Amino acid sequence: MRVIIVGFILYFFITSLPAQKLKVSENNRFIVQEDGTPFFWMADTAWELFHRCSKADAVKYLTKRADQGFNVVQACALAELDGLNTPNANGDRPLINNNPLLPNEKYFQHVDNIISEAKKLGIYIALLPTWGDKVFKDSWGEGPEIFDVQNAGRFGSWLGDRYKNYDNIVWIIGGDRNPRKNSQDTKIWNAMAEGIASAVGGYNNCIMSFHPQPHQYGGSSTWFHNENWLDFNMHQTGHCPNKPTYLYIQNDYNLNPVKPVLDGEPLYEDHPNCFNAKELGNSIPEDIRRIMYWNVFAGAFGQTYGCHDVWQMYNLDKQPINGPSRPWMAALDLPMANQVKHLKNLILSRPFLTRIPDQKMIISLQEEDDNYVTATRDINGSYAMFYFPTGKEVSIDLSVLNGKKLIGWWYDTRTGNAYPSNPIHKSKNVNITPPTSGIGHDWVLVIDSKNQKFMAPGKY
Repeated sequence: MRVIIVGFILYFFITSLPAQKLKVSENNRFIVQEDGTPFFWMADTAWELFHRCSKADAVKYLTKRADQGFNVVQACALAELDGLNTPNANGDRPLINNNPLLPNEKYFQHVDNIISEAKKLGIYIALLPTWGDKVFKDSWGEGPEIFDVQNAGRFGSWLGDRYKNYDNIVWIIGGDRNPRKNSQDTKIWNAMAEGIASAVGGYNNCIMSFHPQPHQYGGSSTWFHNENWLDFNMHQTGHCPNKPTYLYIQNDYNLNPVKPVLDGEPLYEDHPNCFNAKELGNSIPEDIRRIMYWNVFAGAFGQTYGCHDVWQMYNLDKQPINGPSRPWMAALDLPMANQVKHLKNLILSRPFLTRIPDQKMIISLQEEDDNYVTATRDINGSYAMFYFPTGKEVSIDLSVLNGKKLIGWWYDTRTGNAYPSNPIHKSKNVNITPPTSGIGHDWVLVIDSKNQKFMAPGKY
């Protein structure tokens, strides 16, 4: 009995710790907690969380994701799937008469409760005030179009005031819709963002981005990079497996002013490849892993995951969107949902705020295909990491690393285990062959300066 009581007290203490607000790091490359602690964004996508889940189901979902190592959940206040007219799990609609100036208190109490439960579990909510089809209609949006510049600002102000004391919120303007040319769209999104910022006490009291559709190699930066409210850039690299997603990250990493960047919607697990399951099948873990490691090694400060069955909270009584494979609760333990934590653990096991991408360390000529090897390292030379999607042999330049002696590790992206490599000598031309090769045999080579005495990769 004593063990049970002590365990309960410890659990209560851990889950009741106040969330720290997030902010941009001093070098403008990363996100950190208020006390400066590094924060690796490991998000899940649950767009319909507030709309389709009861509080009990939301707690089950959040608890599972916290156990799997996720620390952010992306969700919409005004949801995508007929979020205005189809009531939530409690029978409540978000707006009275679909008027954004008349929010329904009961609906938003449900949102309050779920955000509070997330906080207990150490999860931040990346909150979209509205999905994009509430701003304008397109070929798959379910409208109606309810926002203009005036009421968007006022709705943002109301929402910001409601949640200004919640430390576990990241604001995400937009919702899978790109502003149209010759329209008021950018003005509407700007007004909503400015309304939130003013209500929470200014830009320094919140952190904010924009969720776009795929757009060449630009994402949020295409329209909003120079806006004061945009703290970090977000991409959607889309749901095809064979894109060079690292080019999206590189594009924004090299912009001025410098801002953090990440991929907020990559290929989802269990998703029809390119929306064409009949001919192309559904996504597989190795494609998703490759995208994630490519993005982070290219300079992203974290990565978002998604599952096609989970984002829509699909159940058998719901209309399926793009052919989900199973009910959402049955999809919570798909392979990648349990592997994404290995990426987070790897990056956090080495100096975080001084990490940079460095493709110059790879001296072999490469094609931009699925075999493409990427490199990231500490700007001070204490370590380097190389991601091998298929185990292709390459030559690398280790002259930028500190110290005369190096220690190498092979990190298994599937299990999070690390194994000492064969001896690696400091040289400008070192030939590297991963332990195994082929599709699904992706590895990270971690090379440390011996005098740093780091723990094994993934341990911290």
